[in-house]
This record gives sequence, structure tokens and C-alpha cells, in this order.
Amino acid sequence: MGRPSGFSWTERGDGTVVVTHRGRAAATLRGARAAKFLAEVESGDAQLVMARWTGAYRFGNERTARDHPRNR
Repeated sequence: MGRPSGFSWTERGDGTVVVTHRGRAAATLRGARAAKFLAEVESGDAQLVMARWTGAYRFGNERTARDHPRNR
């Protein structure tokens, strides 16, 4: 599975954090969740953290699994 890419985040004036994936909003975080997210992004691999928080960390293997004979 490849490394996640295409994520970015923006912190708004009211403390809300919007995470986008390839230009489309993937998650909106507020309050304590936003603060926890910002701390985690600063301390680790930002792309991997954003993929995990948005649930997009699975991308890349669905097509392979769908084509497997057991799943037909």
C-alpha cells in the first residue's frame, strides 16, 4: 500500500480545523478534537495523521480486494 498523499488542513479563526483531501472537505474538527488533531499533526507525519483522522487510510487496496475470486 502506498503512502497517503493529497491531504491538507486549515485552521479557522474560531478554532475549527477543516481537513481536505484532493481539494474536497474530508473532515471538520471542533473543540477538543481539533486541539488533539493539531498536536498530533505537529508531532508526526502529517499526511498519515490526516489519512487516519479522515478514515482515508484504506485507499489503495479496495480494487485488489474487490477483484479477488473469493469476493466475486
